[in-house]
Amino acid sequence: MTGSVDSLAKLVARFVEKDGIHATAVPRLDLIRSTRQTQDLHAVHEPALCIVVQGAKRVMVADRIYDYDAAKYLVVSFDLPIIGQITKADPAKPYLCIRFGIDAAALSDLAVDMPWDQETPAKGPGLFLGETTPDIVDAATRLVQLVDRPDDIPALAKLYERELLYRVIRAPGGQAVLRSVYGPGQGRQIARAIAMIKKSYREPFEMSRLAEEVCLQPSALHHHFRSVTLMSPLQYHKRLRLQEARRLMLFEEQSAAQAAFSVGYESPSQFSREYRRQFGLPPMKDIEALAGSILATEPQSAGSGGSVPLSVPAR
Repeated sequence: MTGSVDSLAKLVARFVEKDGIHATAVPRLDLIRSTRQTQDLHAVHEPALCIVVQGAKRVMVADRIYDYDAAKYLVVSFDLPIIGQITKADPAKPYLCIRFGIDAAALSDLAVDMPWDQETPAKGPGLFLGETTPDIVDAATRLVQLVDRPDDIPALAKLYERELLYRVIRAPGGQAVLRSVYGPGQGRQIARAIAMIKKSYREPFEMSRLAEEVCLQPSALHHHFRSVTLMSPLQYHKRLRLQEARRLMLFEEQSAAQAAFSVGYESPSQFSREYRRQFGLPPMKDIEALAGSILATEPQSAGSGGSVPLSVPAR
């Protein structure tokens, strides 16, 4: 497998000569490069498959830590607030990663055509690590090769996407990708609750209203939401607000008070307290500390479709 991963790393390196997130002509395929390790970067990780082909990465969700490299891939099935850190990278051997956004329609279509255990409800958080097998490397290679053959993208991209998702689902533990969204149990309801929180994060949080909208009792919603996201719905709501406020101050030069009101806080002092609790520093001191490093590598905004504009491709 090592030779195959090395070949895939060389292929990715051809298309990414500079550090950053590089969108490609292949739908939902981004190639990522970094010549240095990074400090903790807060983001909302959208559903995606991330395959590191060189270097290493750490992702933290609540109190859990996930380390992965060329031997392991990361799958995120729900929109999750994460803390990411590139832990292995240097100019001679940059961190290289393939990020492929998981399309709900493609995943649903694939689920119809393959056997899977529909009796076991989803358990565990909405992300997991899997072994990067030769089959997964081969499927990813075919997808990345399309970057060099744009005329083939309309005819072949969906086929290669389907193969890659199939290989992941068929790998040990991979059926969690299906169960978390399309399986029995509360997967769909939690996905809907997350979407509703993202859409209305500027508004005051109302647990009873959210539970009613997704047809769950508040206690059941709290339990199942925490099992997937490793945080309560209220904590998730607060995390979205604070991360968006951070983006507004860092990239749009809003003051702490302006950012606080922009994301729905009525009290700047409450905002400052919660911000410091989340990020470790008062708002403006945190922004000053970030300005010299993140501005060179972070996209200023990657939100789409009315979702929270702090959702950025995770590295």
